[in-house]
Amino acid sequence: MEKYKRIHSYGSMSSNRSDDDMTVHSQVYPYPKKMIVTREILYEEEHPPFQPLFATTKVFGKARFACLLLIYTVFYVTYLLSGALVFSALETPLENQIRLEVIRAKQDFMVKNPTVLDSDLETLLEVVIGASNQGVAASKNVTQGPNWTFGQSLFFASTVVTTIGYGHVTPLTKPGKLFCMAYALLGIPLTLVLLSALVERLLLPATALLRALNSSLGHLYRPFTIRLVHLSIIVLMLVVFFLVIPAAIFSVLEPDWDYLDSFYYCFISITTIGLGDYIPGDSPGQAYRPLYKVATTFYLLLGLTFLMLTLTVFYDIPQLNLSSVFSSMKLEEDPEKMRLSGSGICPGYGVGGLMMRDDYNHHDQRRSVVQIRPHLDDSPSPEDTTPVHARDMRVP
Repeated sequence: MEKYKRIHSYGSMSSNRSDDDMTVHSQVYPYPKKMIVTREILYEEEHPPFQPLFATTKVFGKARFACLLLIYTVFYVTYLLSGALVFSALETPLENQIRLEVIRAKQDFMVKNPTVLDSDLETLLEVVIGASNQGVAASKNVTQGPNWTFGQSLFFASTVVTTIGYGHVTPLTKPGKLFCMAYALLGIPLTLVLLSALVERLLLPATALLRALNSSLGHLYRPFTIRLVHLSIIVLMLVVFFLVIPAAIFSVLEPDWDYLDSFYYCFISITTIGLGDYIPGDSPGQAYRPLYKVATTFYLLLGLTFLMLTLTVFYDIPQLNLSSVFSSMKLEEDPEKMRLSGSGICPGYGVGGLMMRDDYNHHDQRRSVVQIRPHLDDSPSPEDTTPVHARDMRVP
């Protein structure tokens, strides 16, 4: 990183203005005042961070929105097709092997029990499979408790309102299905409000951490780099406290899960994918099963809250927020969005907002370090009562 001498007075000016003498309007001088400006280029001006809005506008021009949307759609479809090919290549061999094992098992059963008709066996298997799909185990060796105890019901309710929806246990009665829809219709917004409120509280220490990083590293790195360090710390906390450590706990409590299975369950649950192939507390003879289900419910809520915090920190970094790339209208061009977003064009996150952004709101303006001193022929205004030590400031 190149080094430049420190200048204690700062200002911002357009890069296309290079005159030594310029007229400055500031809060210190309410009247036009001629200044002599000594301009010095920052490192981040010569090496600006990637700006998606500027880069795409320069390439595609006015058709940026339509072209980028088309490119992104093609990429997204390609991503889905490639995922289908990979999953098919990975899972098809094992599926075929299991299918062959089932056919052999049925054939061995028919050989050992010649009096049993094949149609009767198929009918029995359909009943067993249907019961298993509805969360009822037909084997007498499986000693799991009923599905609708209080602990199980609380766990099911949490998967509904958090949209995880494992699908291993579902309402079977028509009143239960109607109540589930009504319960989700109200519960999902209530859950979002709760998670948003918790994220707002967690943003306080997160913002304090960002301020600490800025105060200790601000003289060495630009704001974008500091925000990346801050985001890395938040992501590391998410991985360690809500994926790595819980996966180790689940691998101990669940006899049939190894560490990869447990980590897979934590990731699928926290990201609200909820495939339902791994459910904690459903193994035979599980001790303290209702309490285990309640504890898992609170783990899911805390994990979702921290995931939302991580996404909030991520999308608050302008260089990483790609939503502006696909937007056909800038924020400052939409008065309603400006009103809803607050007083600034790019407000910082957290209570009160933490403004620490790279000054690249317009591609034709760049941040410069300037030193301002009054011209010799200037005379102070009679109304100017500003102390001398306060006359060097950031010029708007």
